[in-house]
Amino acid sequence: MPVRNDRKLFEFLLLEGAQAGLSWDTILAKRENYRKAFDGFDPKKISKYTAMKKKALMQDAGIVRNRLKIEAAVVNAKCFLALQKECGSFSNYLWAYVNGRPSRLRPGAKVPARTGVSDALSKDLKRRGFKFVGSTIMYAFMQAVGMVNDHSAQCFRYGMRAK
Repeated sequence: MPVRNDRKLFEFLLLEGAQAGLSWDTILAKRENYRKAFDGFDPKKISKYTAMKKKALMQDAGIVRNRLKIEAAVVNAKCFLALQKECGSFSNYLWAYVNGRPSRLRPGAKVPARTGVSDALSKDLKRRGFKFVGSTIMYAFMQAVGMVNDHSAQCFRYGMRAK
């Protein structure tokens, strides 16, 4: 389902970064723990995390305790806020990559791990300082936030639109 709410988009970005190299089941099982540990996915609060707060997160068994992923969440919060300021919203920035509408796969096409769009998005986010935003991660993010609809035509989600 297309997501255009900046706070929700940041949540997905943080969770996609945490998921890198792990199963989605692992992250989904910890989603509520992430919500509590990361202040409801508030990028303003996360951008101000101190070394002490990051150290406390490393002790939180309810999340993935990976120093680089925790640091990336803080860095990404700062970059997210800067991008919001520049573009008016993170949503405006993201959805411009697909001309404001979810892209669809050709019927019968194999679901890719990455695309030219995810490559371009990844490259630009990296240029802006974001971490854990490789092309494969960004394609999964694009799927999760509805920028790409790669459901088969037989799937009940195929024709659904956000309200």
